[in-house]
Amino acid sequence: MTTSSNPSAGPRTLHGSRWTPYRAVLGSRVRSQASHRASFGLDLGSSLLVGIVELAEVAVLFTSVSAIGGFDLAAILLVFGLADLCFSVADMVFGHCDNLPEYVRTGRLDVFYLRPQPLLLQLVTSDVSLRRLARAAVGLVALVVGLAVNEIAWGPGAVALLLLAVVSGTATFSAMFVMAGGLQFFLVNGAEMTNAFVYGGRYAATQPGSVWGRPLVVVFGFFFPMAFTAYLPVTTLLGLPAFAGLPGWVGWAAPVAAVWAWLAALLAWRTGVRHYQGAGG
Repeated sequence: MTTSSNPSAGPRTLHGSRWTPYRAVLGSRVRSQASHRASFGLDLGSSLLVGIVELAEVAVLFTSVSAIGGFDLAAILLVFGLADLCFSVADMVFGHCDNLPEYVRTGRLDVFYLRPQPLLLQLVTSDVSLRRLARAAVGLVALVVGLAVNEIAWGPGAVALLLLAVVSGTATFSAMFVMAGGLQFFLVNGAEMTNAFVYGGRYAATQPGSVWGRPLVVVFGFFFPMAFTAYLPVTTLLGLPAFAGLPGWVGWAAPVAAVWAWLAALLAWRTGVRHYQGAGG
């Protein structure tokens, strides 16, 4: 009997077997989309067009006035680009939580329960929409242009804040998808309600929070912390005033908002999973 001379061979094998099913599913989804080139091209084109139209709407609005809520066109490009990039990446990874109501109604979700893998991880890796890369590209271009046209005091702090905002913003939007999925165990046909804070939150995140009324500040500023995905990090990066009463460094609190969003999302998800009794219940 021979044994491996490498003591880490066992853990690597175990680790590899744990993730192999997910890689296989995602790989098959990617290959299936890439094999239908015409359809894939149309999907990419339509997604790209939607992103460009939304960016054009922002540009038209902010070129009509000198500034809105203390933000000019250059500053809002940063907000839009950062929010749109983070949302698009989160949508590509966790956006399949939108399919949960269909999975519940058709009984497909019950199949996930038969597999020895976490339910949420199975749902996330059940599909991948590469067309969302086009939307991410629009956000990335807007962000790069915004960084180029704004006067930013570049240094380690500014770079760290920007990277922190991208990671935290993506995590926050991802949590919103998971929270919406958890609520669907109770609502089933309530996608319109959850879309109000998922997609409505995404729209709010691309706008300057300084124009929000007090109810919106409470809802999208702190309860669903959309303001921390782009608006508040940009105010800190550019040295602009944030919400009244908040310090200038508040943009650095984006990770705290992401943690809060995930705590709420996991609570909603765990409660929903425990409530679920199967497609017949």
